[in-house]
Amino acid sequence: MPGARGAPRPAAGRPALVRLAPVAVQRVSHVGVCVSSLERSLPFYRDLLGFREAGRLEMAGEPAATLLGLPEVKLRAAYLERDGTCLELLEYPVPGPVGQPVPRPMNALGLSHVSLRVADLAALLPRVEAAGGSVLARSRIAIPEARTAAVFIADPDGTRIELVESPGDPARKPGR
Repeated sequence: MPGARGAPRPAAGRPALVRLAPVAVQRVSHVGVCVSSLERSLPFYRDLLGFREAGRLEMAGEPAATLLGLPEVKLRAAYLERDGTCLELLEYPVPGPVGQPVPRPMNALGLSHVSLRVADLAALLPRVEAAGGSVLARSRIAIPEARTAAVFIADPDGTRIELVESPGDPARKPGR
């Protein structure tokens, strides 16, 4: 019963949370990343980060306009795969990209970053700028007792990518 002793109460103006049964999701399909240019972003993700191009898609008008909420739309997409993860790089020649090509604050609502385990952080970082990205040097940390280091980089359009060098099984999830 809402409001019973010990039961959490919703904050003023917010609806009470209701636990719902999970829907029948079959699998995570992909994560979309808007880019200003496929030609500029593909070498960064493919040649620097080791993603493999798995397919391309071009669409214009309906039904894409309705799905994407963009009345006039032309899009080009490239699907990149690595380690069971699929990134969809989306370029919008029409209406064009919006926003600035700078890293968003980590506490901005929405997806914040992609994280990759790397074998040699020091060797990879000089290659980031050559591939059109940037190293967010102020984010670099080292935890010597854990033999771990991490830093954020940004793709050519400012999307944050966390690079983590750490011993052990790279498939092990953080916190486990």
